[in-house]
Amino acid sequence: MRGAAAPVPPRPAPTLSAAGELLRALAAPVRISIVLQLREADRCVHELVEALGVAQPLISQHLRVLKAAGVVHGERHGREVVYRLVDEHLAHIVVDAVTHVEEGPRGINSGGLGTEDL
Repeated sequence: MRGAAAPVPPRPAPTLSAAGELLRALAAPVRISIVLQLREADRCVHELVEALGVAQPLISQHLRVLKAAGVVHGERHGREVVYRLVDEHLAHIVVDAVTHVEEGPRGINSGGLGTEDL
């Protein structure tokens, strides 16, 4: 158990709302995989298709969601668009979540959250 600490001041509602939108954008397994790929190097759509084994239209759809959420940025190079992460914080969010899951359950209440818990 953590020691007693002063309460943390609440964050402004718009900040919490924006954080929720960001987490929703990162919530799909394919989008998590895309972020992990882009963490290693900038990639164009055909490289993501090849690396992830997912159809091109689906990759493009997920990239649109990530772009709208400000997670990725696309830059045209000739006929291709090369995607990169907007910043490393976003990769850390995904890597920390994946690492947490790979570490397995901990503690007595390690059953995970179900939708009934939300």
